[in-house]
Amino acid sequence: MGSLFRSEEMALCQLFLQSEAAYACVSELGELGLVQFRDLNPDVNAFQRKFVNEVRRCDEMERKLRYLEKEIKKDGIPMLDTGESPEAPQPREMIDLEATFEKLENELREVNQNAEALKRNFLELTELKHILRKTQVFFDEQEGGLNHTTESMTRALIVDESRTAGASMGPVQLGFMDKSIEREDYLPCFVAGVISREKLPAFERMLWRACRGNVFLRQAMIESPLEDPTNGDQVYKSVFIIFFQGDQLKTRVKKICEGFRATLYPCPEAPADRREMAMGVMTRIEDLNTVLGQTQDHRHRVLVAAAKNLKNWFVKVRKIKAIYHTLNLFNLDVTQKCLIAECWVPLLDIETIQLALRRGTERSGSSVPPILNRMQTFENPPTYNRTNKFTKAFQALIDAYGVASYREMNPAPYTIITFPFLFAVMFGDLGHGAIMALFGLWMIRKEKGLAAQKTDNEIWNIFFGGRYIIFLMGVFSMYTGMIYNDIFSKSLNIFGSHWHVTYNKSTVWNNTYLQLSPATSDYEGTPYPFGMDPIWQVASSNKIVFQNAYKMKISIIFGVLHMIFGVIMSWHNHTYFRNRLSLIYEFIPQLIFLVLLFFYMVLLMFIKWNRYEATNKFPFTEACAPSILITFIDMVLFKESKAHDNCPVYMYWGQQFFQTVFVVVALGCIPVMLLGKPIKIMQARKLANEEVQPITGSSDAEVGALPNGGAGGHHDEEEMSEIFIHQGIHTIEYVLGSVSHTASYLRLWALSLAHAQLAEVLWNMVLALGLNKEGPIGGIFLTVVFAFWAILTVGILVLMEGLSAFLHTLRLHWVEFQSKFYLGQGYAFMPFSFDNIIENGGTATGETD
Repeated sequence: MGSLFRSEEMALCQLFLQSEAAYACVSELGELGLVQFRDLNPDVNAFQRKFVNEVRRCDEMERKLRYLEKEIKKDGIPMLDTGESPEAPQPREMIDLEATFEKLENELREVNQNAEALKRNFLELTELKHILRKTQVFFDEQEGGLNHTTESMTRALIVDESRTAGASMGPVQLGFMDKSIEREDYLPCFVAGVISREKLPAFERMLWRACRGNVFLRQAMIESPLEDPTNGDQVYKSVFIIFFQGDQLKTRVKKICEGFRATLYPCPEAPADRREMAMGVMTRIEDLNTVLGQTQDHRHRVLVAAAKNLKNWFVKVRKIKAIYHTLNLFNLDVTQKCLIAECWVPLLDIETIQLALRRGTERSGSSVPPILNRMQTFENPPTYNRTNKFTKAFQALIDAYGVASYREMNPAPYTIITFPFLFAVMFGDLGHGAIMALFGLWMIRKEKGLAAQKTDNEIWNIFFGGRYIIFLMGVFSMYTGMIYNDIFSKSLNIFGSHWHVTYNKSTVWNNTYLQLSPATSDYEGTPYPFGMDPIWQVASSNKIVFQNAYKMKISIIFGVLHMIFGVIMSWHNHTYFRNRLSLIYEFIPQLIFLVLLFFYMVLLMFIKWNRYEATNKFPFTEACAPSILITFIDMVLFKESKAHDNCPVYMYWGQQFFQTVFVVVALGCIPVMLLGKPIKIMQARKLANEEVQPITGSSDAEVGALPNGGAGGHHDEEEMSEIFIHQGIHTIEYVLGSVSHTASYLRLWALSLAHAQLAEVLWNMVLALGLNKEGPIGGIFLTVVFAFWAILTVGILVLMEGLSAFLHTLRLHWVEFQSKFYLGQGYAFMPFSFDNIIENGGTATGETD
């Protein structure tokens, strides 16, 4: 029970391991997950440590496994995951693993290279096939195309220079627009190739400008995309053929094609040669398809075989790497035969750790047993709270605010009750709570299967990690929903009603100004057995007034009780750490201040509820009931309350006297909190006649501000000015915070009201439209409207309102509750654990800064 309400007692131990047995012993400790090692070589570079070569070998093996994983995922091959964690391999097994990974990587790279070469060859043949087909169409369109082009070029030699500026890109107009071209080199030719479709417009413009219009371009699109062999992307391309004359133009055209990364292919001029080449290309394509299929089958077989063991290989390599990474934290003794380590361990688990060390020694075959010695230290130990799958999520909420100081009171066990309850006060609805509870229950029932389906979806991981919180919030919301008698903005009529309205039913339902008055004979005068009377659902005029007063008061009641409980928790901290100064000059005045002012206000609410009723006789009628808020303000201002309608001012005899005493005593607690502790510390220093002296938590003159002061911790001395400033800030924060924190609990009332009103709006403005329709069309319309209403209910009222209430509840615990006793200035216990390493996908050696 002690570890549930406080962190575990920790011990700093020194561990001596024989070099031959160190690997096996650390492996056993990693499986156990109860030891946090310290780095004994903080000034040594990571590349100068003893086992750096082994770590590098593990990094290389991880790189090869990541390459295999990438190829497996690329092919969509499922990886076998049994959920079991294999043991860390022995050091001699590293060589076998390295050889296996090296062989697989080389084989896979060779297959990929061959496949890429085959695909590149296949792409070239496919492009050539399209060129031969498309260019055949070009040549068929121009019967005797080359001869006609030659005659045209001959005629173009005598074209007047003034006409060259308007030459167009046609086979008849291929003339000497570029005067730098020699007429003697004027020979007709063409080139054919393939270019990316998106580059074609720019390619055509560049050809026109660079060749000054002395080329003729024809192009045709390839309908189906072609696969890029380097990255596997699908690319759309087009076939082109360029007619030109002369070697100089040929050089320009080829340079432009090269610049646009267009691929040129040989294309025979004779139709017979083209047909013969096309037949050869088709034959080679068929052969390549066969070879590519065999290559892909071989690659698939290799990857399927690797996928069966990949998860286990990753686990083994990460365990080996974590072990050597941890061994790098150790020191070598003078003889170089023994490794020395320092580690934090839970005091209750020392025997379990020693058994694990013995198992490791036996596995390694060593005859020298390991030695585990407990050390004395003034260093603050890490904080370790044992959790299970139920308490883990609640502990995570506390640790998100700050890790508890060593042996400080842990708020998590109390949060298990208070967190879902305060949430339910804001989210009270039987229907919405049932939806949330069923969702949480489904995740709890299916948690093994859902946990095995590891996903990177952060939102889902948050929901699944808090499944027990969600379930409890739903169950508590169902309870408060029954208290409010609210289910989807309607009420349950289980026990009937204690109101008997004398009007007929139509008058009740159609009267928008119906008010319920307990002063009339309509009310039986006895309280409802459980929750609220369902008649309030139709009292449209004073329903909100009644519920507001009720929810506002219970919010203040729960808030004050919650804060008092937080102050009482500080008493447990002070007594555990024997912190007399904080107990006398902080806890006692804080509790008195809170009780005499704010708890007294809560008592006034109960007095008012019990003494003032509508059916009572004067002066205890409802009209004479004083306002609690006005009474409290007058009390703090030492102002006498004014009577109204001849009603008595006070609710009980001597109220003014007691209230004055309460305020005076509460105000007197402020200087005690402000000056009491610093003055006692100053007096203790004068008595000891020391200008600088560490103040420990076990003496009567202690500082006592930190909870770890009584746990053997060592604190640096503080100047008296700093102590006075620190105490002043703490006092001002508590006094002003008591007022603001009390008002902050009104968010319980505000969010509850907003939730109920929003649910009523959705019912009246959405679902009621479908319920008012009759006939077959009304049924169809109701189905559509119900679906829309259900989506809005789950999306807005359950998810968004639930998240809002969750965040407000978290704030009430972090600020209003935990600020009364919880410092959260510790650091978490991070043991060397294989489970954490595998879960995080990296190395987690448990070292802390």
